[in-house]
Formats: sequence, structure tokens, C-alpha cells
Amino acid sequence: MACTTGQPVVCVYVQDPATRREGAIGWWLDQSRRALAEALTAQGGELLTVEGNTPDIIPELVTLFKADTVLWNRRYDPVGKEQDTALKTTLGLRQITTHSLSGRLLHEPWAVQTGSGQPYKVFTAWWRAARELGAPGRCVPAPSSLTFAAWPAAVKALATKAAAIPAPTLPEGAADAAMDWPCTEADAQDFLKDFVDDNVARYSTERDRPDKDTTSRLSPYLRAGLISARQVWHSVEAAIEKNGAISENAWTFLSELGWRDFAYMQLFYQPTLPTENLRSEFNDMPWHDDAALLKAWQHGQTGYPLVDAGMRQLYQTGWMHNRVRMVVASFLTKHLLTDWRKGEAWFHQRLVDADPAQNAMNWQWCAGTGIDASPWFRIFNPIGQSEKFDPSGAYIRTWVPELRHLPDKLIHTPWKADAALCRQIGLHLGTTYPHPIVELKAARTIALESYKNLPARQKDE
Repeated sequence: MACTTGQPVVCVYVQDPATRREGAIGWWLDQSRRALAEALTAQGGELLTVEGNTPDIIPELVTLFKADTVLWNRRYDPVGKEQDTALKTTLGLRQITTHSLSGRLLHEPWAVQTGSGQPYKVFTAWWRAARELGAPGRCVPAPSSLTFAAWPAAVKALATKAAAIPAPTLPEGAADAAMDWPCTEADAQDFLKDFVDDNVARYSTERDRPDKDTTSRLSPYLRAGLISARQVWHSVEAAIEKNGAISENAWTFLSELGWRDFAYMQLFYQPTLPTENLRSEFNDMPWHDDAALLKAWQHGQTGYPLVDAGMRQLYQTGWMHNRVRMVVASFLTKHLLTDWRKGEAWFHQRLVDADPAQNAMNWQWCAGTGIDASPWFRIFNPIGQSEKFDPSGAYIRTWVPELRHLPDKLIHTPWKADAALCRQIGLHLGTTYPHPIVELKAARTIALESYKNLPARQKDE
């Protein structure tokens, strides 16, 4: 939109201490910033990276450049919303034109509401209403050329200062992420094309299979803004028009984009989503505080192969298959009775697609503490999930190589392997691979009793 003004543009990236991310997502966002800088250089310009509080540094730049218009993509998290409001107020008092634009979602949080003007609390009803709005607007085509404003000396000094700030690095053990996730808009488009051409037709039938490469793997690119949800939507919609036979599978995928919007709607109206139970009855849940069990879960040493495979994939690559995310989250919150916020924090540190809305919503969903959440009594059995969704153990063998020589019938329950087989394949249970850290049936009983005995539940009975 800035290009349509006919004026020279200044592209600004603010390294704001209030919103700076660490861990894998910090590294990923910095990689996307560098990719944007290279793309602008190819257009004959530069990305101005500065450091400071956004509501303060942007007005300073407006003065230095003598700018009369400021545009940005609006934000929905508490800090972002507060900063956007403060920036609009400050610039408005100076008669500077401001535009906050919708660049992240299919529909703004307030665009899909109940008949009484309230936000939806159930996804199926929200999705039905969202579909009635029709397809989201199309993205504005990228400009063929840009005219850039020259940088005054004072601006160059600000850029030099920001350049001295150490760049975020990948967390320990996550070196594979640099190879698995190339970071440009072109890479994002390649992932989208491959998905639409090869996998969207099988999505609803194979999306839960971690042993198959059927998911889009677009989540890091959506998180960093290297591709937009609207671009993805219209690409998939075009594929449906071309081949109606893929419609059911494709719409299942598009509903996942809907879940993303639904998460941002929750964050917009419930700013405590990442930190507080949305269902207050869980404020009295007697969560366990066992550091050893938490560490075993974090590092894929629980003794349950599917859980361990997922946690190791996360640790090494910064990503995990969505079905496995649900399994490991259920295991932590229900079998280990550990506060979901500890899992959410670990994911936010390790994921390259760590998203404040989706990460928090999904953890609250799995823990049963959020709106439209999985009920507490729905406890994923990691053995059953493993046998159903990784039947041959291919996923497990990839990430838990010490089990790779077990036959398929034992790959999900290695503790059932007899001593002779263990010796033959070099497996030493309790040494090279841990015994289960918790007994599933007993842990399930404790979890159900803990919920049943909540004070709020007692009042209802």
C-alpha cells in the first residue's frame, strides 16, 4: 500500500526489547529479516533495522525522514496492541497519516462474531460463520519496482547501533533447523506449490501420520510473514477449482487456517491466553512439580517411543508433527500432571513456528483449560496413538535410533522385548533407552481423580 502513495518509501524493522524473541523463533524471525533485507537490496534499496521502543523510535524516524505517512501490519497480542495504539495516538497528534493493515489473518478477530456481537467460543460455529463471509481478500501483487528514500546521517547512526546487537541463535541441539528450514519468500512458495501439487489431495486421510510427509510445513513461513494465509487460501482454492475431486481434503486443510484465525481471535479478546487458564476451575488443579519428569519429557527420555520421537524431533529441528504435538502435550499435562504452561514455554523456546496465539491455544486445548478444549477425560494413550499413526514405526526409528532394530510389533512397547532380543540388537533398557517414567493406567486414574476433586467440580455434584 505504501507503494501506491507515489512517494519514496522507507522499510523499517524495529528490534524492540519488549517484543524481541529468543530461542528458535528468535533465530527464525531474524533469518526472515535478513531475507527481507536481501530482497530489498535486489530492488536497489535497504531495510532499515533500528533498536528501541516502537512507539518512540518510529516518531523519531518520522522526524528524521520528514515523513507524512506510516503504515504497518497490525498486531493482536497484548504488547503489540498497546504499542500500535500508542503509536497511532502519538502520530495522530502530529497530523501524521497512519494505516494499520490486515496482513496476518484471513479475517480480523472482530469480523466473525455471533448474532449478539460477541466472539465465538466454539470453533465449528466460528468456522461456519467465517465461511459465510466468503473467501478472504486477495493479496496486493508485489511491486515491480520501488523508490527508496535516502537515509540522513542520523539514521545511518541508528542503523549502525542496531547492527551491533548480537543476532539470536538457535538453542542448543537445534542445528538441524538451519538445514531443514530455508528462509526466503521463494522457499515458502516452493513449500506451498509442493503441497498443493502433491499432498493436498491426501491431506484429510494422511495428515495425522507422522511417518508420512503429507503436511504443508508452512507454519514457520506463516509465522514469519514469508507467506500470508490469504496467499495459501487462494492457491488451495484454485486447486479445488481445477480438480473438484480434492475438495474434501482441501477444505480440511483450509479449516486449519481457520483454526489459526480462531487462535488469534482468542488472543485478541483473551490477552491472558498464554498465561492463565481460560477455565478458572483449573486454577485449583494440583499440578505436580517434578523437575526430573519434566526434563525427561523435554529431552525425549520418557520411555514411550512416540513421545520421545516427537520431543527429539522438536529438539533437533525446531518443529514437530501436529498429531505428535497433541500426544506429547496430553502426556505432559495428564499422565505427568504437569502445568501446561511449562510445556507451552518449552515449545515457545524450541519451535521455529512458535506463535503466541496458536501455541497457547493448542496447549490450553490439550490440557482442557481453554475454550472449546478437549475434555479433561480425553487422555491420549501414547501406545495406541503410536500403533495407529506410526504403525510400522518408521517415525520412531527416525528419531529414536536406539530402537530401530526392534521388530514392528515391539517398536511401540520396547519394554516387552525379551533379554535375548535386547542383547542381539544391542538394546539395554534402562541404559541406552529408559524404562517408562510413569505407568499409563495409574497415571490416568490419578489425572481423572484430580479433576474430579477440584473444588468447582465438587460444587457441581
